Amino acid sequence: MTERVELALDLPPQVVNAGVGVHGSAGPEVFRLPHLWQLHLYGYSGTLELGGSAHPIRPRHVSLVPPDAEVRFHYGARRCEHLYAHFRLPGGGERRKVPVMQDAGADAAALREALRQTVAATAQSQARASAELWTVLWRTTGLTGAAESRPGAPHPALRTALAHIEERLAGPVSVPDIARAAGVSHTHLTRLFREGTGATVVGYIRRRRMERARHLLRASTLAIPAIAATVGIPDLQAFNKACRKELGASPRAVRDAAWSSAADR
Repeated sequence: MTERVELALDLPPQVVNAGVGVHGSAGPEVFRLPHLWQLHLYGYSGTLELGGSAHPIRPRHVSLVPPDAEVRFHYGARRCEHLYAHFRLPGGGERRKVPVMQDAGADAAALREALRQTVAATAQSQARASAELWTVLWRTTGLTGAAESRPGAPHPALRTALAHIEERLAGPVSVPDIARAAGVSHTHLTRLFREGTGATVVGYIRRRRMERARHLLRASTLAIPAIAATVGIPDLQAFNKACRKELGASPRAVRDAAWSSAADR
């Protein structure tokens, strides 16, 4: 029974073909690609058979089929479309186990966009197509099914929420927006943050802003107002107050202490 496959992602994939697959209900259709991996991101329901196992296909599911494996697709509608990529993996380093089929959940939109970019780049830039697909493959290793095999791995909704926060630290970040991006309720999000970070959502955002501010104060020559804006606290009075509370000193003192220490070495 084939439930998981192993990906070596130390080197980027070599994209051979990528596009939109269109199939009908006349199946099953049988595929076997010598030397090539198959990745599919689905928008319909059906069944994939591989190695004696039947894997349900649902919208937002993503599958990975290894080279030389015979796979059967059973379609549940007259017209079924999915995004696909056929590729080689030249890497031979550390291997990561990934389920043959898993639900991309909140990551589906990002995977879909990266796969569309892979398709668009295939005829123009193999390097760009390779980079886009490499991103997709790395993301598949962090989905729910793949993460379950790593002890202590954070809940997938929490990972999505943390990524959402990191991308938006320079601007307004609201708890409802984070919950919506993670696909969970406000209450569930609060519980995930308590269990995974030891802080409330608002407390975690404040902590990450101050950690970024400390780094910029110590390691850059950015003006303090620019740093304040970069970490989403453009009001200088509020930024000074937050620094004193979280870092134990004013922004200027944090910077001066770091630069004095560097000068003494």
